[in-house]
Amino acid sequence: MVNRTPHTPDALTRRVTHPRYPRSNGYDARWTIDNQMGPHALWLLEWLAPALGLDALPPGARVLDLGCGRAMTSIFLAREYDLQVTAADLWVDPDDNAVRLAEAGVADRVLPVRAEAHDLPFAEGSFDAIVSIDAYQYFGTDDLYLPSLARLLKPGGRIGVVVPALSEEPAGVEPPEHLRPWWEPAFWCFHTAGWWRRHWTRSGAVQVETADWLEDGWRDWLRWCDVVTEESADDLHVRMAGRSAEMLRVDEGRSLGFVRVVGRRA
Repeated sequence: MVNRTPHTPDALTRRVTHPRYPRSNGYDARWTIDNQMGPHALWLLEWLAPALGLDALPPGARVLDLGCGRAMTSIFLAREYDLQVTAADLWVDPDDNAVRLAEAGVADRVLPVRAEAHDLPFAEGSFDAIVSIDAYQYFGTDDLYLPSLARLLKPGGRIGVVVPALSEEPAGVEPPEHLRPWWEPAFWCFHTAGWWRRHWTRSGAVQVETADWLEDGWRDWLRWCDVVTEESADDLHVRMAGRSAEMLRVDEGRSLGFVRVVGRRA
């Protein structure tokens, strides 16, 4: 049985403090739990940041946060890197995100919008960078998608994504045998770093600078699932995190993890 007795604030903070993600450690643990929609988005963004060159962007540079969810990543981009962020999501009401942005003190630097990934209402060359955390896999496997997205970048601008991934591409049409009890059709959008490198390279839209695997990323994923399972007040999120935790424990890093991909527009 899952222990649903909430930890004290100090104990909870210790559980989510991670030596690999010092910037993320500065965010309230309860806030991250209440606003999460999957793997720890701030951890994943912090892993992406150096490859994407966020520290090198000038203050006020324009960034599209595509599939921002409840805008945690958008708040992080504004606070940590002093960027002007467009927080785009299809499922989360921009009015709800506007409240979170105001509470976080970044309403003047983050604009929440409702947008579908295939119908983005922005002009060519609008952004210095594009970021997508745990969302790009749902639309970006389309061979035609990246060229339409990359046109929104200024010349020389970068796009960087982090996606759930596989260490090896499954042969044939069956999932890895040990994952069969948990496998869902949507998991076929999980691919390897090599697959993503080839997919982006052959699009001709960007020069791929990074496509790599997060070492022990599955442990971070499992650690966060356990926290959400025990601490979240949302029963749906508890069930989803619990199921993911079961799968990750069985897998033990054999197949599941995270990949980051960064490309530069010519």
